[in-house]
Amino acid sequence: MGARSGGRHFVSEINVTPFVDVMLVLLIIFMVTAPMMSEGLDVDLPTTSHVENLPTEMDTMVMTITRDGAIYLDTYAVSPEELEEKLVLLVKEKNKQLFLQADKEVPYGTVVNVMGRIRKAGIDKLGVVAHREDSRPAPNPRKGS
Repeated sequence: MGARSGGRHFVSEINVTPFVDVMLVLLIIFMVTAPMMSEGLDVDLPTTSHVENLPTEMDTMVMTITRDGAIYLDTYAVSPEELEEKLVLLVKEKNKQLFLQADKEVPYGTVVNVMGRIRKAGIDKLGVVAHREDSRPAPNPRKGS
């Protein structure tokens, strides 16, 4: 093996250039697609004069109530019957902070009902998500608003 016969010899070096190229391409793909994956659900939030920024730590979970009354924990649909069980499993037992965002067209009774279920699941701290009045997007003149 160590002898050179006819000019042929073993190359004992590893060529890492193709590996680095593939890893850089995967990194770029991940950097481009990651922000699109974390946008969440589209909800028309109510506005208020004083709003704090939503924390971005991993120990938070956002509950969303859409205009049609559907309930989501992060991006997963949850029925009202299984809401308390999922809250205990995903929020209370994992010691996460829960934030509630509801479309401004959702009836007040629905929001109160969901808040009651949150309280019944044993979650005492609840944040409510809203837009700041001065950050509200301007109406689109093409839509006739």
